[in-house]
Amino acid sequence: MNILLTAINAKYIHSNLAVHSLRSFTPEKYQSSVEIAEYTINHRSEWILQELYKKNPDVLCFSCYIWNFDYVREIAAEYHKLRPEVPIWVGGPEVSYEVEQLFAENPAFFGVIIGEGEAAFARLAEYYHSRSIRPEGLLERQSTRPEGLPEFQSTRPEGLLATQSARPEGLLEIPGIAYRGGKAGEVVQTASQEALDFSSVPFRYGDKEMEGFANRIIYYETSRGCPFSCSYCLSSVDKRLRFRDLDLVKQELLFFIRQEVLQVKLVDRTFNCNHAHAMEIWRFIKEQDRGITNFHFEIAADLLTEEELSLLGTLRPGLVQLEIGVQSTNPRTIAEIHRVMQLDQVARAVKRLQEAGNIHLHLDLIAGLPYEGYERFGESFREVYSWKPNQLQLGFLKVLKGSLMYKNRAEYGLVYRDHPPYEVMRTNWISYGEILRVKLVEEMLEVYYNSGQFEVTMKLLDVVYEDSFGFFLALGQFYERRGCLGMSHSRIRRSELLLEFAAEDGRIAKELLEESLLYDLYYRENMKSRPRWARDPAEFAKVTRAYCKKGAHSHVEPFFYQFPKKEERTLTKLPKRLSRPVYVLFEYDKRDALDHQARTTELEITGEERER
Repeated sequence: MNILLTAINAKYIHSNLAVHSLRSFTPEKYQSSVEIAEYTINHRSEWILQELYKKNPDVLCFSCYIWNFDYVREIAAEYHKLRPEVPIWVGGPEVSYEVEQLFAENPAFFGVIIGEGEAAFARLAEYYHSRSIRPEGLLERQSTRPEGLPEFQSTRPEGLLATQSARPEGLLEIPGIAYRGGKAGEVVQTASQEALDFSSVPFRYGDKEMEGFANRIIYYETSRGCPFSCSYCLSSVDKRLRFRDLDLVKQELLFFIRQEVLQVKLVDRTFNCNHAHAMEIWRFIKEQDRGITNFHFEIAADLLTEEELSLLGTLRPGLVQLEIGVQSTNPRTIAEIHRVMQLDQVARAVKRLQEAGNIHLHLDLIAGLPYEGYERFGESFREVYSWKPNQLQLGFLKVLKGSLMYKNRAEYGLVYRDHPPYEVMRTNWISYGEILRVKLVEEMLEVYYNSGQFEVTMKLLDVVYEDSFGFFLALGQFYERRGCLGMSHSRIRRSELLLEFAAEDGRIAKELLEESLLYDLYYRENMKSRPRWARDPAEFAKVTRAYCKKGAHSHVEPFFYQFPKKEERTLTKLPKRLSRPVYVLFEYDKRDALDHQARTTELEITGEERER
């Protein structure tokens, strides 16, 4: 018996928590027959199909999300043509709602696990094993093919597994699933399953499993469910908030720390909704920290207490990063989406965390929410951007089946894409043309702000462009006119385009912008090629020889402007040109723990050292 759990991730660096959790919860006597196969959406669907065919599963399962569902549907349909006798099961948030429509639109699917999947999958594994029992005992998975069999021919005995047209016996007793019945078009949905004791789910990582996670993000959860009711979010559907036993959590987090995992991303929907739980974990990772592992938490900033803020301020820089969903600053919108948030408390918490200077802050906004038109969204953007988080993610409303937003789609005039990710195109408050303008802002925000590659330059531009939303829009429209959108540009080319945009606009001196861009280029890496406006390195070769003792790990560059330090998030005026250059040493083996730029030092250079 071979049950194959298939994950198609968004990127190679990601891992799939769901399939590993399902396998870990499967009874030990069946685990050896449950195999995991992980791919990414960057693989060709044809190649994934070929790989799945070669694995010759008896039961094929897919973990479904908005980013991979089109791939799953396509691959499942083609696989079903080749192996119609293999039951195909799907699970995950993308398939847990409107199951009759799901089956009607996807003839290849035989069954779906609805919602929390561990218990249901374990019962399914037992069910399929029971159907593979023969008089001589349980059919073991064949590791080699009998001589004479054509390559990839199934080795199953005739009738071992029921075809998808036959109604299986025993499935009706498994809570939390739906499957095709014996009659054409019939869908059988079983009783809802009870919520698991979350502490009963085994730890899905171990020494052997970690071999496959080198240089990948590890996903982990200490709680399930969410106490809030945000109408755009499927997490709000599950009100059964459950916490994993803290002793287990500590053992498991310590395992990651000892394994020197680079990043553990906790997927708890609101990690700090329980003060004692959050404090205990933050204290623990502080005590056990070895200076390598980073922990990512999604939190509600307005819930942060003085005790929590004080503790967070004492953590090693880079130990923790926090993601904060603001979504909108419009009180009418916040009330309409059933979100509980005190904006003034969010702003206060963000400021306190920034003053500590040790935590990477990632803030979120969503365009297309009810009662927020184009102009009002611009206000939300300007306000949150003015807080200067390390990253500001501008997303677009996704109308997800099962969410309250989906139920109210007609009332809000939501027009959205029929295919994943179901992104909004128009609402009663914002037109498609305006959405496209916001998308220009989003693309430029990603390139010039969120990338962290233009940190100094963006601080200077903020001085001359007081309207941040208008600046990113104008820059995006400039890209559009030049035919540069949707293209992969080098960092030097991005710098050149910014220079060309600024030259058209005329608000900032060309020399100042050239120098800040040169600073930013070397801030990030020791450039192999220099931009056309940079000075000839021979002019300061003696300084380079004197101070660059680390080879490629350091660089010296002269500047006629003194640029803001990292802790200066905003400027009130532009720097003035100096009469003599300031020499800056960039050290790439001593990077900033939050944004990974080189450490910089302004050098005291004598006249003799400046001579060639």
